[in-house]
Amino acid sequence: MEEIPILRLASSLLISSSIAIGGFYKKSLNLSGACLGFLVMFVHFFVGYRFGAVLVVFFVTSSALTKYGEEKKRSIDEEFKEGGQRNWIQVLANSGIATMLLVILGVLTGMKDQCLDSKQSSYITCLVGGIVGHYACCAGDTWSSEIGMLSKSQPWLITTFKRVRRGTNGAVTTNGILAAAAAGCTIGLTFVLFGLISTSCSFDITLKQLLVVPLATTAGVTGSLIDSLLGATLQFSGICAIRNKVVGKPGPSVKKISGLKVLDNNAVNLVSICLTTVLTSAACYYIF
Repeated sequence: MEEIPILRLASSLLISSSIAIGGFYKKSLNLSGACLGFLVMFVHFFVGYRFGAVLVVFFVTSSALTKYGEEKKRSIDEEFKEGGQRNWIQVLANSGIATMLLVILGVLTGMKDQCLDSKQSSYITCLVGGIVGHYACCAGDTWSSEIGMLSKSQPWLITTFKRVRRGTNGAVTTNGILAAAAAGCTIGLTFVLFGLISTSCSFDITLKQLLVVPLATTAGVTGSLIDSLLGATLQFSGICAIRNKVVGKPGPSVKKISGLKVLDNNAVNLVSICLTTVLTSAACYYIF
């Protein structure tokens, strides 16, 4: 492995600390989330600037959408937090797998950013593809949830297609699905554009990287739908007669809407991320 320039180390530390501190003061992260977020961002930028850019785009856009329409979301979501503060568990659930893949990628590549090219290295292509799928899924799920919750039309349950209350786990809307596609596309575009700066490949290989955009778009929608399917079946949703809100725990005043109390929201996110990561990784192996 070649020696890493001091400039990358310094810039990674500076960018990561600035974003983590900013996220804490803007209430997008609590203290534990900011501390782990700093470490995660540092790894991303240290391995490759385009991976850091993808993470920042996911974090900034998701935080902005979480804060959008707070008044309405407060009346719907029982777990609503002012500013949408994320703790270390949520940071880990949304970035842990990608961070582990990046550590492996950094060891294999010697911190040199490479294009997706299975002929050159199927292992690196699968790892990078998995990272793209990971963040396309995370962004797709977040955008879909935050925008779908504000949809004027009543959502329907993905398993039965029956209309349900906003905030029900597994509920989907047309706006939410379109938002998931837009999120995946945004992740793909970020990856491709920053890849033009950070990689040096032949023209035909570089041109082929554009296929990441439709692939990431598909991953965004797929991840969101997997998340909804798991939420509708393995995550409890009920309506509380006292609070008149959708809640995630059964109780004497709660009428069940759907799902079993097997997974919580973080576990549902983790499973959907894992599946989308594997599927996107396999797709990259065959496409590139």
